[in-house]
Amino acid sequence: MVMGSFRNAAINVFRVINSNKATIAASTNPLHTLRFTPFSSHTQNQTLEIDLSNEESKRRLFNQLLYRSKQRGFLELDLVLGKWVEDNIHSLDEIRIKALIHVLDLENPDLWKWISGQEQPPESVSTNPVFAAVRERVMKNLDNHSAPEVRATPGQPWVRGWDDIKKGQGGPVSGNQ
Repeated sequence: MVMGSFRNAAINVFRVINSNKATIAASTNPLHTLRFTPFSSHTQNQTLEIDLSNEESKRRLFNQLLYRSKQRGFLELDLVLGKWVEDNIHSLDEIRIKALIHVLDLENPDLWKWISGQEQPPESVSTNPVFAAVRERVMKNLDNHSAPEVRATPGQPWVRGWDDIKKGQGGPVSGNQ
């Protein structure tokens, strides 16, 4: 019961602070402040404020987005997204930042399947400019660094099993994939 009361108090403090920030930001410069949902879903009540009005707020935003892209808990995505964001974050405009946040809000397994070409993404994801750029980089790297016979066919799981090293009829020519 004590934890529930503490949680409710913390949520109420968060709401008051954010409502004050929104009022202050709207009164200072409404064109530079946008509000987004944060870390996993567009249905949450919490919001992530995007403020591009000064260098300090840009630095904070870029650091948050870089952290979110490198610390997803899914190694492949940590490496792919983290490197792409690190290389491109400073050249993104407001629209591309919104697109990046949309990509970062996607679920890891689905995002990896879509980026690696295992499944076709929904229309709303495939038209996202950041998703398209990341996918283009991943597919280019796959084409340059992996043999076609060790890659999954479109629509099939990427990793099938560790005993695939068996050579012979129906087995892969090289690798354990």
